[in-house]
Amino acid sequence: MTTHRRVLLGSVLALPFAATLPALAQGAIGSEARPIRVGATAGPHSQVMEKVVEIARRDGLYIRIVPFTDYITPNAALAAKDLDANSFQHQPFLDQTVKDRGFRIVAVGKTMVFPMGVYSRKLKAVSDIPNGARVAIPNDPTNGGRALALLAKNGAFKLTEGADFRATVADITENPKRLRIIELEAAQIPRTLDEVDAAAINTNFAIPAGLNPVRDAIALESADSPYANLIAVHDDNKDAAWVKQFVAAYQNEEIKAFVKETFQGSVVPAF
Repeated sequence: MTTHRRVLLGSVLALPFAATLPALAQGAIGSEARPIRVGATAGPHSQVMEKVVEIARRDGLYIRIVPFTDYITPNAALAAKDLDANSFQHQPFLDQTVKDRGFRIVAVGKTMVFPMGVYSRKLKAVSDIPNGARVAIPNDPTNGGRALALLAKNGAFKLTEGADFRATVADITENPKRLRIIELEAAQIPRTLDEVDAAAINTNFAIPAGLNPVRDAIALESADSPYANLIAVHDDNKDAAWVKQFVAAYQNEEIKAFVKETFQGSVVPAF
């Protein structure tokens, strides 16, 4: 984290010194001299955010995207105020992080639903998963439970009654095929698809790996999934004017059209 922070701060200090914007004082968050630093995971989150940058710029709001490849660092950076906002997580993940780490981070607006899918290089359906198969799932608490629930819904095994995203492998009550659950960092799972029989992969990592959730998943969450992603900020900034302007730039009809055209139904606006 220390090295990461130095890079972020160094990048901001290196930005060109701009003239005062009509809507924002020079040096204010969201000005050209001090753009909003938004952390986003590589792939669809960053792709959508690039479009948001264009829309916000037309209204005099400047945004700088800071890319991440994991689910842990963006919240730590936001809590330390190395970021001003981030866009990569759903509410259950944020709630669990706040509970575990005590971060003062809050959601300020919904973005997209990225339905989780189960993928396989060898199989055409979850019912085809053989006895003793290796099945990879994310190792973070909420996405791991989400993956287990998706697999259970499609008949891979049975979970404790009422189990949801908080489920763990200990909640598997019936596993007639003796499936071996392999817990891995979410970003790494697409790279292991050739080494396991099946894998539950978050859409924001599936798409950059060349997987189309609509075409390639052997099981997929429905579009009305409760795991809508969100924009998060530090609690100190939740009522700031730039936050409202930023959320408005994201929750824009142009963004809906961009998502529909770009992702062809595999990503669904949640606003």
